Amino acid sequence: MRLRLSPKVILRIALVVAGAALFGWLLWSHLPNMSSLGSSFARVRWEFVALAIVWNLLSVLARALAWRTVIEQAMPPPRPGYRDVFAAFCVGLFANAVLPGRIGELARVAVLRRRFTGAPGTGATLVSTVFAHRMFDLPATLALVIYVFVAAKIPGWANTSIELFVALGLVLLLVALVAARRRDNASLAGLGPVRRVLRMARFGLAVMHEPVAAAGALLGQFTGWLCQLAAVYTAMRAFDIHAPLAAAALVLLLMNVATVFPLWPGNFGLVQAAIAAPLVSYGVVYAHGIAFGVGLQAIEASVGVGLGLLFLAHEGFSYNSLKQIPQMTEEEGR
Repeated sequence: MRLRLSPKVILRIALVVAGAALFGWLLWSHLPNMSSLGSSFARVRWEFVALAIVWNLLSVLARALAWRTVIEQAMPPPRPGYRDVFAAFCVGLFANAVLPGRIGELARVAVLRRRFTGAPGTGATLVSTVFAHRMFDLPATLALVIYVFVAAKIPGWANTSIELFVALGLVLLLVALVAARRRDNASLAGLGPVRRVLRMARFGLAVMHEPVAAAGALLGQFTGWLCQLAAVYTAMRAFDIHAPLAAAALVLLLMNVATVFPLWPGNFGLVQAAIAAPLVSYGVVYAHGIAFGVGLQAIEASVGVGLGLLFLAHEGFSYNSLKQIPQMTEEEGR
């Protein structure tokens, strides 16, 4: 029997192979010494690790508050409360950490839909608020990119990746601004995939029509990014890396570049290579940078995975049910 693969599956396989090849090349060309890795972890200062976790928790709180602001503007009453939004956001972080793809974004919606039943089309509107919430990341991301280009030592190989990352962000921002110019609540029925996404984007981007609410959402996202930057800088101190704040900003930016396309859970390995390579310019031994990358990703995931597991059980979801969320959300959005 002849096996037929859809274009989507072929693209997915190609991306995984490309990502694995890039990771393999980086690992082979800068193969770390395992004894050096062990000594790096032995010298960790745990008080700084605890402080970095606190910074990450504050980042999650700020981002969840920004998402709640978007939901308030996109939906009529009754709306989910902050506690429900925070729980959904944490479940989404957990799903993104343990599953490939961006299932976590849809997991947020599934949690709220389980607790909150509104008018027909509420599921589609909630999906659109996730899209809008991500759009408010773009100004903070562009500010981070500008700071990195001005103050950080960027290795040559990273320039192209960052430029492509910026180009993608600008395109998405342009789409968001165009979509926000129209505000309607027409049905999604009968629309094709592209028009459906654009219509849903308009629902979520309704917050842009209210300057105070838009400023609140933007402030929440900026606060979240600043707390995350503080977490990276603090984690560097935990691993006895005394590079300047610009180096922490470069690490944060490259971490996000490395996870734009989540080829496997957390893109583990690829993230560590993307972190360690630029730190060499700051005098950090590559093996020590790899150890720092492992520790930093663990710190980043600790809040999302810990709280996500807690809320996952509380909301009545299982790990297996997370895998079915894309199909469930698509059916609810119709």
